Amino acid sequence: MTHFTFAAALSAALGLTPLGGARAEDLTSYPITLKNYRFTPTEIHMPSGKPFFVSVANQDDTAEEFEMNAPAVEKVIRAGDQGKVRIRQLGPGRFPLFGDFRRETAQGVIVSQVSPPTRDGQARHAASARMVRVS
Repeated sequence: MTHFTFAAALSAALGLTPLGGARAEDLTSYPITLKNYRFTPTEIHMPSGKPFFVSVANQDDTAEEFEMNAPAVEKVIRAGDQGKVRIRQLGPGRFPLFGDFRRETAQGVIVSQVSPPTRDGQARHAASARMVRVS
């Protein structure tokens, strides 16, 4: 067995992924509903520095394309269907999202923020991963 094969087998046995990447089953998923051509919630707050999923439930009677420009993401979600979009780790900031077929109403934003450190100096990610609806 070569060194690479052994290392890959050991990584798989330990549940590790190459280069510190996150496994899909370990990623947080943030649900968004599209109804009446509007996203709910319109704003998602999540910790920066971690990849994640956005699960889109399209409750409208027409298809919609979930889209972001930065990072570049596009996924068509059929009427009455659900879709899951993986988004790479983001730095701190605001990242607009929209429905490409109904841009005037289907709008939202992902707010990626650095968690404040706790007393022991570690960042709190779970506590800051929440969803807030803005009217």
